Amino acid sequence: MVHLNVDLIAKSRNHLKKKMGLSFPEYLKTLTHLHFSGKNIEDIGDLSMCRNLTVLYLYDNQITHICNLGFASNLTHLYMQNNKIANIQSLSNLQRLSKLYLGGNRILVVEGLEKLNELKELHLENQKLTPGEKLLFDPRTLLSLAESLCVLNINNNNIDDVRDLAVLKELQHFSAADNKLHNMQDLEDVFSLWPQLLRMDLSGNPVCKRPKYRDCLITVCKSLEVLDGKEINELTRQFLINWKASKEAKKKKNNTHMMSEPSLDDLNGHIYGHANRQRWKLQPLRSSM
Repeated sequence: MVHLNVDLIAKSRNHLKKKMGLSFPEYLKTLTHLHFSGKNIEDIGDLSMCRNLTVLYLYDNQITHICNLGFASNLTHLYMQNNKIANIQSLSNLQRLSKLYLGGNRILVVEGLEKLNELKELHLENQKLTPGEKLLFDPRTLLSLAESLCVLNINNNNIDDVRDLAVLKELQHFSAADNKLHNMQDLEDVFSLWPQLLRMDLSGNPVCKRPKYRDCLITVCKSLEVLDGKEINELTRQFLINWKASKEAKKKKNNTHMMSEPSLDDLNGHIYGHANRQRWKLQPLRSSM
């Protein structure tokens, strides 16, 4: 079993070259970046001497638990994609974390991120879920990220509904390709609440096969620049917005016109009622004798 600890750092040739006459404890205090991707690491040991660590690369390993990072209060970037992580609740001390890469793990519920108020990017694509499972979000985590999160990647996670994500009003880049999104109205309702959205990828979802799919999203997402890898022409956007406004105005006018004009049934009822009244007026009074 390979452990990431100060002994492993000491054996690394890259770090030996950078030591430059410093004692090893002094050198550890100067470290801001650690590169240990693809080293078959299964466990994170004591790295508390690396107090100035800001970027940690641990992708493509065999790590099952995120542990022993409570000391890393200066950490801003954490790369742990393609490991065997199922639980991410131990990240609460990383309050300066800005970018978190967790794609290709075994995460079922995104939770425990309530204290990461500076998190701007969250990458959760391609979780290794069992058949029938889909990636879920704890509402408390979503609310805590509502003011900061700008980039969210949830590609290929069996997701069929994004309504819980509506609170993420600062999103600029949203990737949810290769999921099971199918309800166009739900998408329009959510995306209308994301005024900052610039890039979005929903390719590979059933909803993409709906008529006017692209046109609908372009009119709803007024700041969107790229949809499913294709740039949006500003003239096309303006044409679609004007067309939609004209269509809605015409529909409203027709509805008003139909309400103000009597229908054939109303007219028949009026004539029938008038005839009955006349008949009763013309009938002579019967004698009581």
